[in-house]
Amino acid sequence: MTDSADTLSTHTSSSPATGATLNLGAMHSPLFALVTDRLRERILKGEYTSGTRLVEGKLSAELGVSRIPVREALRVLAAEGLVHIEPRRGASVAKLSPNIASEIVEVRATLEGLNAKLAAQRRDPTLIAEIKKVLEEGARAAAAGDTEQFLRLNARFHELLGNIAANSVLQDIMRSLRERTDRLFAPYNVVRARQNWEEHAQILQAVIDGDADLAALLATRHVHNAASAVEPTARPDAPG
Repeated sequence: MTDSADTLSTHTSSSPATGATLNLGAMHSPLFALVTDRLRERILKGEYTSGTRLVEGKLSAELGVSRIPVREALRVLAAEGLVHIEPRRGASVAKLSPNIASEIVEVRATLEGLNAKLAAQRRDPTLIAEIKKVLEEGARAAAAGDTEQFLRLNARFHELLGNIAANSVLQDIMRSLRERTDRLFAPYNVVRARQNWEEHAQILQAVIDGDADLAALLATRHVHNAASAVEPTARPDAPG
């Protein structure tokens, strides 16, 4: 819950990444949700790297809010595995060890396969039409090198595929896994944008054809392909 001072905040500051003025306190949404989204975005984009301390006072000044929504946001991100909170030391961006990264990739690959399999079994014509449009837009964004648009559509594709699969429990699990693996994949998704989108097209075609086994195989392989594109020193299966 936010306090009244937050909703009336007029404090502004500049984003360290863009220099743009932020004033989350002036926006009409639950402040802790806005702060959570902003911090999650910075972590996933690598603006806050693993181990970076997340000081409540500094963040509240940057975002133009009190410490209360910042504290709540850090707790949410800790539950998602993006932030590590230690007593008397505060919060920092969670470190993703090679072993943990490998385990996350294994689980996500398996569940993405299940997600695609269910989508192929439960084809919804309306959602199929919508995801086709996203596929077309993503192909154009990848060809044009529009990084921001491509990443947005990439997330939208996976979200819609989950909607077609129609399993809310699986969607919740996948959302958390994608947020955690995005830290690993994000810098390389742009590099392999066209390959990513070709793989998406193959998965969707299998879903449209109702070939559940092929859809599962392609979706599982898609995750492993993304992992293999990570630099050797950061790859989950790299030694050390």
